Amino acid sequence: MRFVLCCRSALAVIGAILALAALAQPASAGIEEAVKAMQAGDLPTAEKELQTLAKERDPRAQFLLGLYVYGTPESKMFDLGKAAPLLLDAAERGYTPAMLPLAGAYADGKGVPKSFVESYKWVAIAERWNVPNAGALLEQLARELKPDEIEQAKAAAIAFTFKTK
Repeated sequence: MRFVLCCRSALAVIGAILALAALAQPASAGIEEAVKAMQAGDLPTAEKELQTLAKERDPRAQFLLGLYVYGTPESKMFDLGKAAPLLLDAAERGYTPAMLPLAGAYADGKGVPKSFVESYKWVAIAERWNVPNAGALLEQLARELKPDEIEQAKAAAIAFTFKTK
């Protein structure tokens, strides 16, 4: 299944919105410079700008590093071992744009153990928070799971609480 590619196309709009939102926030000088660097194709500069914020667990920086700098196969800095933990931390703390790429990583077993149950859980959480295209992705994942696995994933999604630290 090419779930990650499906997520990436669905997230193109979210990425553009995130970039605009990042530029509008005064405390986001690093984000602003990183977005400019990404737009110019300068991923090493984007990585440098985002690293400090990501270490401070800024979910926007984690998302941008995880999806665009480390998570894009076309990137010379492609490293799913770095991408997945960043997306996971951002998603666990409630950053909805990170949820679908994280689900894709679980569906494809890229940077995390392959698990359609975990993937379904994250898409179900994303759907609960009105992330665009989550419903269609749930239908796609449901075809990969047995009914008891779907129930397990739904229960995990319902029981999930976001981390506050």
